[in-house]
Amino acid sequence: MDFLVYGGSVVTMGRLGVVRDGAVLVEGDRIVEVGRSEEVKRRNPRGYERIDAEGKIIIPGLVNTHHHLAMSLLRGYADDLPLKEWLEKWIWPVESLMTGEDIYLGAKLTAVESVLGGCTTVNTMYHYAPEFNEARAIAEVGIRGVVGHVCFSWRKDEDIRLTKMLVEKWHGAENGRVRVSVDPHAPYTVDPGYMRELWSLTSELNEKYRDKAPVIWHIHLAETMDEAEKVEKAFNVDVKDGVVVYLDRLGVLGPIVIAAHCVHLTDKDIAVLASRDVKVSHNPVSNLKLGSGISPVPRLLESGVTVGLGTDSVCSNNSSDMFETMKLAALIHKGVSMNPALMDAWRVLRMATIDGARALNWSDEIGSIEPGKKADLVIIDAMKPHMRPMYSEVSHLVYAAKYGDVETVFVGGRPIVENREVKTVDVEELITQVSKARDRLMEKVRR
Repeated sequence: MDFLVYGGSVVTMGRLGVVRDGAVLVEGDRIVEVGRSEEVKRRNPRGYERIDAEGKIIIPGLVNTHHHLAMSLLRGYADDLPLKEWLEKWIWPVESLMTGEDIYLGAKLTAVESVLGGCTTVNTMYHYAPEFNEARAIAEVGIRGVVGHVCFSWRKDEDIRLTKMLVEKWHGAENGRVRVSVDPHAPYTVDPGYMRELWSLTSELNEKYRDKAPVIWHIHLAETMDEAEKVEKAFNVDVKDGVVVYLDRLGVLGPIVIAAHCVHLTDKDIAVLASRDVKVSHNPVSNLKLGSGISPVPRLLESGVTVGLGTDSVCSNNSSDMFETMKLAALIHKGVSMNPALMDAWRVLRMATIDGARALNWSDEIGSIEPGKKADLVIIDAMKPHMRPMYSEVSHLVYAAKYGDVETVFVGGRPIVENREVKTVDVEELITQVSKARDRLMEKVRR
């Protein structure tokens, strides 16, 4: 599809900053030109479908750097519990009863929810099943995704087999919209030897598939206060300097690693994250809801660590709303530090766009509106009472905009959402299917 979006404020997240009365020219799946509407229209007088965006804001698609898409099937199932009890007594037992179709339906619902909120790229970790899985759901909805099969020490052979199957079938699929990661669950559930084995597997996969895209490494890290103690007890290892330092001793950290949460970090941990160019996914809503704490994001940023934003699953967040996540990420650090200048709107919007793309090793193609990049564009209706008057588009995006303000979404130049209608999925039918899957799952739980 070749088209010209014009007349709105283009928040490029690139060198042009904000272009008021701006235009974005798209040919096929890529952005060709960005600039003032008058100039872009004059240089390209015909041959393009024109989309009038007056009174609207155009932004790059938002990037969610940590999720578990399939868990929408468990939205509201186990609330108001600490992480250990939440996982061991509620989540893991019910997950053992889920089928591949359950995983696929849950992931598809979350993918729809995500794109309706302007999120075009999601990094997700869950259980892979060959026929029905998160990658298939992402492909059918039409968004981008990095998909990993979660790995645990108690099922090593199965995990490696499924990870290899996932990579072979899906890495670089759908014209590059789907990528694959290697996903050790956490330092307390993956033993040192297996952690090294998964790192070696990642290196092998990157060598084999280097012509497609990086195979990144996705892990939960330093999420709770007792994590170091759990690792020491589980594997009889020294973690006194911090869990990041521990992983560094294993030789499993580097620029392809994205670490979710990073709440309880030592000074040495932060130094290692910076020196190894490990990327961090900040999940403020989930961390607060589970009582895990608040990640020291300002210190991470000061140390030069790339930080993206994540919602975590809707089972520990209850929504995939990146606008809510942006606002909370800005406000919580101001409140804790009693410094209103900390985590300004521009900084937080970067975390949700270009820095999120960097965190996924994907910033060469997504995260900003610039010529040559993929046409992942979100058009936001700014002609609403809560969005007027407007002095700063960036401020409004972080502090005032809502999930429901997203009007139109393109992924690779393809319209996925138009006037808040998803074009790739029968949403009503999907919700019916999800409801039936939920009932079947709860019937298993009651047996």
